Amino acid sequence: MGNKAVIVVHSGDMDKIYSALIIGNGALSMGLESSLYFTFWGLQRLKKGGLEAGPLSKMHMLGLGKWMVKKRMQKANVASLEKLMQDYKELGGRIIACEMTMEIMGIKKEELRTEWIDEYGAVGTYIHEAKDASITLFI
Repeated sequence: MGNKAVIVVHSGDMDKIYSALIIGNGALSMGLESSLYFTFWGLQRLKKGGLEAGPLSKMHMLGLGKWMVKKRMQKANVASLEKLMQDYKELGGRIIACEMTMEIMGIKKEELRTEWIDEYGAVGTYIHEAKDASITLFI
């Protein structure tokens, strides 16, 4: 097994995107390689203006729950998703965008934050990344 963490980012929920980026940054800071494979609703968060757009997975309450959680996070000095993504990329983290999801959901490359994306691929790309990983997660 290699020193690598590979995370499938399937959900676009705000708290789950936080989890993926925090774990990815943690892996990188501990000397592991890290790849995030964005697919389905997770891929929506790679759209321009989409990173912070996801709902809260539980107790969203028409946006009130998300607002309350974000306020508590600010008070606790938790970094924004934008900052976590910036840190992830600066530490050498890889982002893979699922081409099949792009086709199914009608997402064009021009709609995505292409500066974050290292590779466009399908299931084979994910398998290649994950086959030697010591940590694989599905979020």
